[in-house]
Amino acid sequence: MLKLSEIKELIQLVDETSVHELDIELEGTHLTIRKANKTEVIASQAIAQPYVQVPQQVIPQQVNSPAAVAAGEQPAAGASNAADASLHKIVSPMVGTFYKSPSPEAGAFVSVGDKVNEKSTVCIIEAMKLMNELEAEVKGEIVEILVENGQLVEFGQPLFLVKSE
Repeated sequence: MLKLSEIKELIQLVDETSVHELDIELEGTHLTIRKANKTEVIASQAIAQPYVQVPQQVIPQQVNSPAAVAAGEQPAAGASNAADASLHKIVSPMVGTFYKSPSPEAGAFVSVGDKVNEKSTVCIIEAMKLMNELEAEVKGEIVEILVENGQLVEFGQPLFLVKSE
């Protein structure tokens, strides 16, 4: 029988590679891991008693993809979905550490309510000791800052919401 930690490792390995499906049969246990929009695990175990079957159990695992990371919590109302659709998301172009200012003593590049244009620097993403300035990409007003200073961010993770003009 596979241990939960071993199954988690297998899920992570499938997630990090181009393998789309892994099928393992070991000591009466059959394990299938498939990758699509999210990784799903299907496990079943055969028991050597007559007329007893163990049903298949599906254990969804969240993929550490940008969409999964960005999803976080589901919105409570449908109205907020419509409002979010009209906002532009400035997303992280890489994995790294988010900094809202050029140095600890300096003020933030932008705050909620600030007007930005396509060339406005909104933050720095530090990756491998390199400081990468991120520009707003759109003209508009910063509505929300979605991450905290010093927080680790993933590729594609939304950082700012901008009401574009």
